[in-house]
Order: sequence, then C-alpha cells, then structure tokens
Amino acid sequence: MGTRTPRSPTPDATAAREFHAFFEERHAELARLAHLLLGESEGADDLAADALVAVWHRWDRVRRAENPAAYARGVLTNLARSRIRSRVRERRRIALFWSARGETVTQGPDVPAVVDVRAALARLPFRKRACVVLRHAFDLSERETARALGISVGAVKSQTSRGMAALARLLSSHREEPSAPDTGWTGDRAAATVRALRPGPAERRS
Repeated sequence: MGTRTPRSPTPDATAAREFHAFFEERHAELARLAHLLLGESEGADDLAADALVAVWHRWDRVRRAENPAAYARGVLTNLARSRIRSRVRERRRIALFWSARGETVTQGPDVPAVVDVRAALARLPFRKRACVVLRHAFDLSERETARALGISVGAVKSQTSRGMAALARLLSSHREEPSAPDTGWTGDRAAATVRALRPGPAERRS
C-alpha cells in the first residue's frame, strides 16, 4: 500500500488561517484605537470586531496589500466617524423632542467633571482627534495617518498641530480647585501625555 501524499491546504483554508492570525494579532490594537476615537470604552470592542469583519470580506485584496494593518485602521476610522455622526444626529433628535415639549435641555460636552487626557481627546472634533491619536498614541507617520484618514499629508500636519494646541488648552483650563495654579500644559507636554496611551509592543507591530 503506497504512502499517501499529504494534500496542500486549499486557498480558502490558507486565507482563513492567515486572517485568524491577523485577527489575533490586531484586535487589541484596533479596540484601543476605537476607544480613543469614540471617547469611551463602551462599544470599542464591537467596533474593532466590525472593522475586522469588513477586512475579512475584502481579505483576498487586503492580504496582498503593502500594509494590511494600515488598511484595517482606515476601515475602523471610517466606522468610528459614522458611529459618531449617528450618535450626534440621535442627540439632536432627542434635544429637538424635549425642546418641543417645553423642557430645558442642558447642553454641554459628555465628559467627566474631571478632565483627563481621554476626556479631553473626546472633546476634540473627530478629524483633529483622529490625527492626534494616530500620530502620537499610535506613532504613525504623517503619510500613514493621511492614508488611514483619506486626507492629504498637509491636512494631517495642520489638524495634528491644531488638535494638540486645543488639547493643551483643554488640559490647562482644568483646575481641581478654583485657586489651583496653572499646571503649565503645553503642546509638548500634551503630546507626551497622549504618547503614554500608546499600545504595548505586541499591539504596535506594523
């Protein structure tokens, strides 16, 4: 009885194994990015999973890309933008409903009373926040950030600069006590604080 030659894995099985490895390697990184972009932990894991499902549907193309992780970050960023826009529209509908009933609606940022760096990031407009997070928390280059967000390198530079300036102002404006001295927040100090949110080495591999 002759020896049976092992069959080579089918293309579908190979693709599935490759994607499973990609999922295991990148899910935590994408969940962290989702948390920072959404400004809250609730829904971050689900958004990361949704992004990875979208990547799987395009896996034949993504696996041949120069940087599949950058592609996944771009997908997640677009999903986060859509999620935030939907949330804003819902809040506006609620505000209009109650104002029509003669109720007073308190307007204000949905952030904790004590403004830490995550809450301050949540108060930035989405594009500024995304540029700050990708450039400083995820250590992407300007070109990589531009690719993820679908904007020009020049726009990344200006949005990051303005975002860091706004972040420093938000952090400087916070006082634990009315008489507390200015904590001296600068753009450099704010950038260093955002860098403290970076993923660990295993999450940061590109």
